[in-house]
Amino acid sequence: MEPRIGVYVCHCGSNIAGMVDVEAVARFARELEGVVVTRDYKFMCSEPGQEMIKGDIKKLNLNRIVVASCSPTMHEPTFRHVLEEAGINPYLFEMANIREQCSWVTEDKTKATGKAIRLVAAAVRRVFLHQPLPTRQVSINPNTLVVGGGISGIQAALKVADSGNKVYLVEREPSIGGHMAQLDKTFPTLDCSACILTPRMTQVGSHPNIELLTYSEVEEVSGFIGNFRVKVRKKARYVDEEKCNSCGLCQMKCPWQVSSEFEAGLGKRKAIYTPFPQAVPNVPVIDLEHCVYFLKGTCRACEKVCEVGAIDFEQQDETLEIEVGSIILATGFSLFDPTPIYQYGYGRLDNVVTSLEFERMVNSAGPTEGNIILKDGTSPQNIAIIHCVGSRDEKYHDYCSRVCCMYSMKFGHLVREHLPQAKVYEFYIDVRSFGKGFEEFYNRVQSEGVTFIRGRPAEVTNVAETPEEEGKLIVQFEDTLLGLQRRLPVDMVVLSCALEPQPDAGDIGRIFNISSSADGFFLERHPKLDPVTAMTDGIFIAGCCQGPKDIPDSIAQAQAAAAEVLALISQGSVEIEAATAVVDESICSGCRACELVCPYSAVSFDDQRKICRVNDALCKGCGACVAACFGDAISLNHFTNEQIVAQMEGMLV
Repeated sequence: MEPRIGVYVCHCGSNIAGMVDVEAVARFARELEGVVVTRDYKFMCSEPGQEMIKGDIKKLNLNRIVVASCSPTMHEPTFRHVLEEAGINPYLFEMANIREQCSWVTEDKTKATGKAIRLVAAAVRRVFLHQPLPTRQVSINPNTLVVGGGISGIQAALKVADSGNKVYLVEREPSIGGHMAQLDKTFPTLDCSACILTPRMTQVGSHPNIELLTYSEVEEVSGFIGNFRVKVRKKARYVDEEKCNSCGLCQMKCPWQVSSEFEAGLGKRKAIYTPFPQAVPNVPVIDLEHCVYFLKGTCRACEKVCEVGAIDFEQQDETLEIEVGSIILATGFSLFDPTPIYQYGYGRLDNVVTSLEFERMVNSAGPTEGNIILKDGTSPQNIAIIHCVGSRDEKYHDYCSRVCCMYSMKFGHLVREHLPQAKVYEFYIDVRSFGKGFEEFYNRVQSEGVTFIRGRPAEVTNVAETPEEEGKLIVQFEDTLLGLQRRLPVDMVVLSCALEPQPDAGDIGRIFNISSSADGFFLERHPKLDPVTAMTDGIFIAGCCQGPKDIPDSIAQAQAAAAEVLALISQGSVEIEAATAVVDESICSGCRACELVCPYSAVSFDDQRKICRVNDALCKGCGACVAACFGDAISLNHFTNEQIVAQMEGMLV
């Protein structure tokens, strides 16, 4: 069939037209071989712009379309859908990016227009060789896997389960709840964190559509969107969950104590323990590293006092294999360890604490029963709170952790609430109170007598220079508003630590075949238009594993991820990309180079025939296998050698 090509040049308001002479580009395209019609329009992606293309296809019998506008990542699916509605195969379309690659990268209008002309010529030459590709569908398994039992994972699991669909919720810790379970109050409303969270945890534990797999980890994921196969290792608790009645007698009688992770090391727990009283499930777990029976073969006190016989020292890890159609990752964050910031004295100086340690200290259910106390048991009269510890710092993390300013101000309020006579000093770079009710909370804390000092402290020391500084921690800083170097003696220093990715975020990314950004957080498909979808189809991300955020934003993102999952389930099937790699089995030597380089595990080796094959549902058309193949046995649909060469020739006009 003779190509009849329509070329459409978008103004994109002034984004393109402000730097590119779009009329000149359209006039040039009109003279290219095979071009039947060219038009320029203010917004090609708008409904009138799309209708213009449909109308021309029908009136002028067009069989190929080129649109010169913005990034294909943003609107290629839009225009492919236009072709489909007009009765043309969607792969008979080519897009030239003249916004990001022309108008946005130069202030020279002549050069921008010249490059736009060459990109359009390249697109026209390439679309000549496009071939129709078949669209294919895969069915969607309605079961969903949620990884991570913090507030994001809890919310996502409940939303999907409430729709009547099965959810597997996997959490590596013995209980769900995450970091929110450790908090006292939440800003800016000062709601009790446990009062908000505990009912949701209970709902998860009793929900008929949620299978809760705590003390478990995902070890392997295979398959593709709609048809994932997941291996989960359920670690042995050495306590029978069916028999245990949560009486707590085993914990009371256990003679061995260790530092509690939940209490941030400020309190103790037993070698058999539940992390906190409201844990779900409320079933203890035996810590292998500290249980004397597993270390020396003695004790077994817990077994002796358990009236229902729930203690089982012979229990083994289980490997569960589950099948799901979608996966939501909500693996959360880790708190920055300020030990490397030597000048702040954490780990060296008494009464220098992290934000999480202070959070547990001020909590009425914490190790000090809500009393803010120093190492010697007395109450502090002067407290310094240092913002941005590990955040906005080129040595550690460039990014803002978003919550530090607000939880630091919350601490200021709580100190004034617990110790009305105490003085509180907040050291800040600038205050970022951006959310709903945040600025009002900032003003409230100021009115309560908290002193804000603009300047990042240089050092926290205990070396006194005056009698007033004896026995105190001295914060050395520059007050940037006054332009003065100052020393402030205080009794306690609270370090507002950054939120950072989980230490094993890279390993998790490899298991699920998803990418991370430079800062280590999981990478979304598009930061604005698709903030909860990973680059691997069928996998979604929610909460702080995608980037630092507060509780409302984490919940909103979790619900967005649940909505994406429910949309897939309601469709029943989903169309998969047709621009995939194809192996010519007649010349494949079976060297398996393609299998080694495939980032999506889409290539498999046939042991019988000694050749490689591509799973179309897993392949994303990245082309890595094509480049790696020594014998030119793999080609890429929609990106053949001939098409690429034609595109290169078009750039040389």
